[in-house]
Amino acid sequence: MSIALIPGSFDPVTNGHLDIVERTARKFDEVLVAVASNSRKTPLFAVDERVAMLEEVTAHLPNVRAHPLRGLLADFAVANSVTAIVKGLRAVSDFDYELQMAQLNLRLSGVDTLFMPTAPEHSFLSATLVREVASYGGDVSSMVPPVVAQRLKERFAK
Repeated sequence: MSIALIPGSFDPVTNGHLDIVERTARKFDEVLVAVASNSRKTPLFAVDERVAMLEEVTAHLPNVRAHPLRGLLADFAVANSVTAIVKGLRAVSDFDYELQMAQLNLRLSGVDTLFMPTAPEHSFLSATLVREVASYGGDVSSMVPPVVAQRLKERFAK
């Protein structure tokens, strides 16, 4: 059985993230989406809220499950018998950091990382930009799944 692991903060999940998850789900028997917390960032949504949003937007993919990621990605990969870590790349600027992480995770876990280019229509998207546009009341409905757009609207209405 082939198991892919897609890690990220998904704060919030964008259509670019969903594209990577859907394409990975076609190539692996099982896909684990690991939602990480980042101690260097203040998240808009708690990890459990992001996991719930991912479960909603991937409900049509029976081989995809979302999980909170606490601890090292390498440990999570080994504990879940992961075949490959999959990372989406939007631009060359993503590559330097992701290459370093891929090499570190290979060293720690023995699991290879596969890079998947983001579809061109999503290459400009980042969760940071989506949060910023939404914070000013901008329309993000073309950038995120409908349930996420609604949650952003509710969050910034407070």
